[in-house]
Amino acid sequence: MLELRDVQVVFDGFRALDGVDLTVPEGELRFLIGPNGAGKTTLIDVITGLTRPAAGSVRFGEHDLVGRKEHQIVRLGVGRTFQTSVVFEELTVLENIDLAASFRRPLWSLARRRRGVSEAVEEALARTGLEELAERSAGVLSHGQRQWLEIGMLLAQRPKLLLLDEPVAGMSGDERQRTGELLTRIADDHTVIVVEHDMEFLRRHASTVTVLHEGRVLVEGSVEQVSADPRVQEVYLGRKASDAVGNRP
Repeated sequence: MLELRDVQVVFDGFRALDGVDLTVPEGELRFLIGPNGAGKTTLIDVITGLTRPAAGSVRFGEHDLVGRKEHQIVRLGVGRTFQTSVVFEELTVLENIDLAASFRRPLWSLARRRRGVSEAVEEALARTGLEELAERSAGVLSHGQRQWLEIGMLLAQRPKLLLLDEPVAGMSGDERQRTGELLTRIADDHTVIVVEHDMEFLRRHASTVTVLHEGRVLVEGSVEQVSADPRVQEVYLGRKASDAVGNRP
């Protein structure tokens, strides 16, 4: 599904990514973690075309993504969220998702009155659990509901790969649990990469974890393998082995 080889990004002499290799199989729920400045968001920016690497390759299926514009990458089936949710507050939940689903339609057709709700929109509402809030203004949603709406807007575009940047930041415990269940359901028929700092959330929901440190892949494996690695405990967890994520009750 996704393959990065020797990806390098340099900002004013600083190596934000320093030869990153990453392979994500189709249908995997991959978590990407690391301390601040490790290069996690930069890596997502490279995949989505927001940042062009100084060297290396990024392949999505049969397509080379390096050099493509952001909207071209979206049309290939790559969708992302940002750390701050981006929704149209004056529109309803339904209108936000419907607008997102319309991105493949010709510009002139957007002015025509829509007849009913498309299958893609109905599916996105159902999968995110927002059906009862469909007619509610996005501006009055809770923080968690806004995040689910943004994920629903991505799903309506029928992506193959979803890149989610800290989706549970600022959520309550109940919202984090519901978000984890949502991501697990989505991974049944999508490939999902999650950038996250919430270690308890990761422990509960991750299948495979990649740890970045100083622009490089430090270690990769299951939650248990990553948690037990002394390098991870030193540079990311900042705790003794007995306090590692995998050992917490």
